[in-house]
Amino acid sequence: MSFVAGPVTVRTPASSANLGPGFDALGLALSLYDDVTAEVLPFGLEIEVAGEGSEGVPKDEKHLIVRAMHAAFDALGERPPGLRLTCVNAIPHGRGLGSSAAAIVAGISLANALFDGDGLDGVAAFQLAADLEGHPDNVAAAMFGGLTIAWLDDGAAQVERLDSSVQVTAFVPPEAVSTEKARGLLPATVPHADAAANAGRAALLVRALTDAPRVLLAATEDRLHQSFRASAMPESYELMSSLRADGIAATISGAGPTVLAFSRGLGDRLPGGWTLHELDVDLEGAHVVVT
Repeated sequence: MSFVAGPVTVRTPASSANLGPGFDALGLALSLYDDVTAEVLPFGLEIEVAGEGSEGVPKDEKHLIVRAMHAAFDALGERPPGLRLTCVNAIPHGRGLGSSAAAIVAGISLANALFDGDGLDGVAAFQLAADLEGHPDNVAAAMFGGLTIAWLDDGAAQVERLDSSVQVTAFVPPEAVSTEKARGLLPATVPHADAAANAGRAALLVRALTDAPRVLLAATEDRLHQSFRASAMPESYELMSSLRADGIAATISGAGPTVLAFSRGLGDRLPGGWTLHELDVDLEGAHVVVT
């Protein structure tokens, strides 16, 4: 086996999962990107990180992209002798915009691109990404772009992808909330009526995001997770509730604390110290950047 000469760059989009009622199933790729360049070296590991997360991420083999690359190389049968990794990050870390999914998908995509031979096919790459992330919703959107419906069938990661042309505004708070903490606030059981309501709204949401945006406010209603997580992100929950009270479809993005609104021109609603991103749906997903 051998590896290609020279650097390879992969661009991976941010993603918003859940989208209200689509808990652990729906994902939307967004036009906010991490660019990662990798090159095979004769030995060693060199990592440079600029932008989001540059101060906090490890610069050794614990780096999530490196771990994903090694997992992909192991699946392909050989690791390179050394690697140089250069990351230019725009996706905020710990804010519910799929930064870990983007890192995992970028690592697998880079390993495939550096491998001089038949790499992992789409099914194998998606399965590996879902295994590394622990759930398939964010990695599906990051890998394939668009609106994704992802699920596990006896452990096998499955996905259906749809186009969407909605526009969104992401309100990103300055402080992170860990996914583990947010998930730990969820109850073990919910009332049957709430589960039934979410099932109906999730089905409606697929329609709303593809060709019926007029019903987005109703379609983004959730009873399964957002209210239970409010104590971990009170400002986010208050902002989301305020937007919805004014008729603007808004959700907590992923496990939070970013608030995602399906509208534009909302700069006057931005809390102090927060960051605003007006975004489109990314339809391409992770891909090699040709220079």
